[in-house]
Amino acid sequence: MTIRPWVVGLAGCAAALLLGGYFVATTYLILRDDLIGASVARQARIQHVYEDRIAALRAQVDRVTSRQMLDQRMMEDQVEKLMAHQAALSSRHGRLDAILERAGDAVAPEIEAPLPTPRPDGPARRAALSGSGDALDAIAMITDSTTTATTPPSSRVSAYAPTARSQADRSDRLFLELRSSLDDLETEQMQKVRALAANASGTAEAIAGILRNTGLDVPLNDETAMGGPYLPRRGGGAFDATLDELDLALNRLDMIRDHAARMPLGNPAEGHPITSRYGTRRDPFFRRAAFHAGIDFRVAKGESIEAAGSGTVIGAGRRGGYGKMVEIDHGEGVVTRYAHLSDILVSEGQTVSRGDLIGRAGSTGRSTGPHLHYEVRFHDEPVDPARFLQAGASLEPLLAAR
Repeated sequence: MTIRPWVVGLAGCAAALLLGGYFVATTYLILRDDLIGASVARQARIQHVYEDRIAALRAQVDRVTSRQMLDQRMMEDQVEKLMAHQAALSSRHGRLDAILERAGDAVAPEIEAPLPTPRPDGPARRAALSGSGDALDAIAMITDSTTTATTPPSSRVSAYAPTARSQADRSDRLFLELRSSLDDLETEQMQKVRALAANASGTAEAIAGILRNTGLDVPLNDETAMGGPYLPRRGGGAFDATLDELDLALNRLDMIRDHAARMPLGNPAEGHPITSRYGTRRDPFFRRAAFHAGIDFRVAKGESIEAAGSGTVIGAGRRGGYGKMVEIDHGEGVVTRYAHLSDILVSEGQTVSRGDLIGRAGSTGRSTGPHLHYEVRFHDEPVDPARFLQAGASLEPLLAAR
């Protein structure tokens, strides 16, 4: 039997296919574990990469959260300090107003409630620096702009570093400006208060100096009959101590002004000429040298005679050569006499003030014609009334500012 060639070829092809399939199957079986291992390793590497990324993101989120919490805590501390500073400054206005009201026109123009100058760097800065109430609004704007707790941290991680840090820097700068503004305000207030204290002390010294020129001893402080253990001043800081100094200076000024108001510094016959001065003169009756214990004003009969200072009437009636006379005790050993009156309009024991009408000019007693004989006596010794008249003219602007 003859085998045809095409049968042989077909059989060879089949054998080749079977052999190839065998080799492929054998190769697959041999390499399958390696392929599976490589795939598993690749998946493991991918998983590790993602896990590393997730860990890095979590670490970054933790850093962001920690930084925000730290910034928030620092900001809250700064806000608390600023609000305490602001409250201290605000509480001073009441005491300042009371002291300025006491000071009156003499010192009121010297001080105003100083406010920091606004800087045109934005609404928050303008609000913060424009005055005491607006500073709290600026602080609120800072806290609102830097509070991000309502936004999930994961949505801010990638942008936090440039934006949140710059926002924190801006907040820090604004806090520094606010603190600097409040410090400047406090410094300016202290300077104004010190200036007021110096002005009040200088005015008191000036009044006392003028009064001493009259021969009176005028102490600036009533330090007699005082004592007790020394106790340091309680509470307060430098500003409160400065306010206390101003308060003491104003007390001294009030005391010296009250003292000056009692002294006979006014003119009992304003606008009338002096015809005879204090000291040695030619007696109008005996025509020889004699001592004149006061000064004489030429005043027409019936014209008004006024008290030269505040005091109590200790004499009102006829008294020898003085004729009808009024005598006023001004305290501190100072007494004034108004003689040769035609009418007496006050009574003994009556309290009078400077400028009050006490009588009318005349020519009673030892007199050559209508006039006012005016005496000033210190511890019952006559002194020159001209010194008091000159002191009154010098003190008028200082006492008018009361």
